[in-house]
Amino acid sequence: MVDPLSEVISLLQPRAVFSKIISGAGVWAVRYAAYDQPSFSAVLEGRCRLQVADQPPITLEAGDFVLMPSTPGFVMSGFEPTQAEFIDPKLAPAPPGEVRHGRQDGPPDVRMLGGSFVFGSPDSALLVSLLPLLLHVRAIDRLPVLVQLVRDESLAQRPGRELVLARLVEVLLVEALRANTADDAPVGLLRGLADSKLAAAMRALHAEPARAWTVEALAAKAALSRSAFFERFSREVGVPPMEYLLAWRMSLAKDLLRRSDMAIATVAQQVGYGSASTFSTAFSRHVGQPPGRFARMQA
Repeated sequence: MVDPLSEVISLLQPRAVFSKIISGAGVWAVRYAAYDQPSFSAVLEGRCRLQVADQPPITLEAGDFVLMPSTPGFVMSGFEPTQAEFIDPKLAPAPPGEVRHGRQDGPPDVRMLGGSFVFGSPDSALLVSLLPLLLHVRAIDRLPVLVQLVRDESLAQRPGRELVLARLVEVLLVEALRANTADDAPVGLLRGLADSKLAAAMRALHAEPARAWTVEALAAKAALSRSAFFERFSREVGVPPMEYLLAWRMSLAKDLLRRSDMAIATVAQQVGYGSASTFSTAFSRHVGQPPGRFARMQA
């Protein structure tokens, strides 16, 4: 059975970049500028407060895991109010050891492992837009283990390091995202997959992206009327079904053009277009340049 979530993660091509231990004690607060890359934190001990963008603050406790697929600005702090120190992660040098905020001596009030990585996909912005801004997972034993493996591998210089890191980060993403596949997930891919009827249609779409899908055909897979399916899909996923199909086809096309020397006509056929000219017109409109030029630039 095709799994849309795994397909999206695979197409994003995550690669680990950087991880560090962060701790805080006493009165402290830091405000990070938007990073625009995926990041994660696993709380090892203690607790702290996190406020992401304009969302309400949340309390992080030992065992919690946080994932931000496209890290916006955020504030992390203790529980006493104070002026936050501003940090731009794009300009600040990577610290060689543990980062300590607030009181520098004595035991910390919180200690966590934080890290960031990048998506190798040329279409990551589109795919990330289908994921939640913030994922907060509580008390899942597998996630801290995976995070520790990422840290151990990133610090070592063993053969095959990059491949191992890429696979570990893929598993980390899947674990975090499927832990949030619930009815209360934010609008987007996870909310759509939490709906059994919509999930059936999405699995069918991902299994046969080249099929001449219509709203009626997808509604039949979901066992819903056309109007009920269209309204439900648009509400839960955040885009209409045909717009989602187009976005997925263009993501697949970009991946094929980037990774192979496949002829334009063959790419067109694999993503559901009857001719190279029709595909080229759709691709140019969606991406802003013809597929041939896109392929040459990627090469």
